[in-house]
Amino acid sequence: MPDKLYASQVAAITGAGQGIGFEIARQLALQGASVLLNDVDGKQAQRAASQIRSEGGVCLPIQGDVADPSFLQEMVEEAVRQFGKLTIAIANAGITLFGDFFEYTKEALERVTSVNLGGSFFLAQAAARQMRKQGTAGRILFMSSVTGHQAHQYLAAYGMTKAALEMLAKSLVIELSPYKITVNAIAPGATLTQRTVEEDTQYAEVWSKITPMGKPATPADIAHAALFLVSPLSDHITGQSLIVDGGWSSISPQP
Repeated sequence: MPDKLYASQVAAITGAGQGIGFEIARQLALQGASVLLNDVDGKQAQRAASQIRSEGGVCLPIQGDVADPSFLQEMVEEAVRQFGKLTIAIANAGITLFGDFFEYTKEALERVTSVNLGGSFFLAQAAARQMRKQGTAGRILFMSSVTGHQAHQYLAAYGMTKAALEMLAKSLVIELSPYKITVNAIAPGATLTQRTVEEDTQYAEVWSKITPMGKPATPADIAHAALFLVSPLSDHITGQSLIVDGGWSSISPQP
């Protein structure tokens, strides 16, 4: 993509203190966007934003829990206060709570749905209201998962939320297109992040064996797809879901 393709853009990204969200924020900022970076861990958000600024990007942190719709409204308002507008909203925050279906608790289900679904729905709502008010085009991006396409053991609740996000992207086309706001989703497969490696030291080895392309994704692989879908180059793409998994979902072997 051309350098500084996002020079006039303002992005708000949730769950971006590390991993995929951080890399999306980093790449957007280094290509000219002004970025408001959220994480539920305030210190993590500060560290992430500081690192991006040290590389020359414009990035400010904001701490908050995306399960709270009032925080998401506050986040959108903060982006406008700091940068004058909002043109890109990326609902990256999400949690994975593994669990046997027979034993899964009401509390676990409510937490997964409030973060993964509620956090995405209400960020999109707050962002779209602001974009409509501005009278400018905009981009909204949801973070789905291959588990929204293929069943994965102990991830029934998580996979359900991710499939729902793809339907949300499709549904919002009806209401957002008149305002030139596109809404899409990315479904990452296995990705090498600090969290996945810490949770499973064999993660890279296992997923390299069962991924057709011979390796799991890196955060940069996912970020490249995200940047395309929030760029001017994707102006006529909306209501779509893009799987980025090295071909895993085509054959779907379990780890």
